[in-house]
Amino acid sequence: MSAEPAGPAATTDAAASVVRVRLGIAYDGTDFNGWSRQPGLRTVQGVLEEVLATLFRREGVAPRLTVAGRTDAGVHALGQVAHVDLEHSALVHMTRPRRGQDPDVSPEATLARRLTGILGADADVVITSADRAPDGFDARFSAIWRRYEYRVADAGALRDPLQRRRTVTWPKRLDASAMDAAARSLLGLHDFAAFCRPREGATTIRTLQSYRWERDAEGVLVASLQADAFCHSMVRALVGACVAVGEGRLTASDPLTLLRGAERTSAFKVMPAKGLVLTEVGYPDDDELEARALQTRARRELHTEGVVG
Repeated sequence: MSAEPAGPAATTDAAASVVRVRLGIAYDGTDFNGWSRQPGLRTVQGVLEEVLATLFRREGVAPRLTVAGRTDAGVHALGQVAHVDLEHSALVHMTRPRRGQDPDVSPEATLARRLTGILGADADVVITSADRAPDGFDARFSAIWRRYEYRVADAGALRDPLQRRRTVTWPKRLDASAMDAAARSLLGLHDFAAFCRPREGATTIRTLQSYRWERDAEGVLVASLQADAFCHSMVRALVGACVAVGEGRLTASDPLTLLRGAERTSAFKVMPAKGLVLTEVGYPDDDELEARALQTRARRELHTEGVVG
């Protein structure tokens, strides 16, 4: 159990004792060096796996997490999803009711409570849910879309100091209508090489399902983006292109022209990580989970490419 699970929840007799738990996770990414564990650096995965190792130390295992989207340093999440595979006996032993606790509470709910107990009530990473995963569920490969939000407070917005860790401040007033028009022109299945940081052997072909801009009640510009998956730095590059449109440095048609060029460009700046939040991950119906995971895995292995939010 020291390695990440390779695929959907196993259904063979040999693996029947393994329980897959689906976790909902939220975090303030400000003080994390991204999701993925890295030696000597504080990461969301590293912190959570340390807590899991503490909980299961008497069982002699160090559970590993598989995540829906590996967010970059400084990126936040409200709707992150991960799964962890645990030996049934270890889960039952670790979550057995203590004196005064409700014996009918599920092992998964107890697991969430004990993770929270170690993390602390005021932690910058929170377990929002824990449930027994349906057969065939894989947090990474079963997902059919990821949704992000990006916040920009321009010169026309109310500056809220309570939102400063998740909102980028922009000194000029931006044209929201032009930004929204540019965003909508990019929808569909494309090669997003112009908006992705290249990685050897990785595909940059994605389906951008939704991208729009609007102002909230305080005048803050909020972008909402949804795709089957996002490659490295893609969201912040797409936002940067539209901010350049909002400033007048690019026309509303320029991002589509750059997209068709299919080459990394310096025509706009990639926006800071602090404004980006992973808000939700979508999955198919339970009876389609395994088929989706197999389909996605085959495509990812063909391109030797991982999911990056």
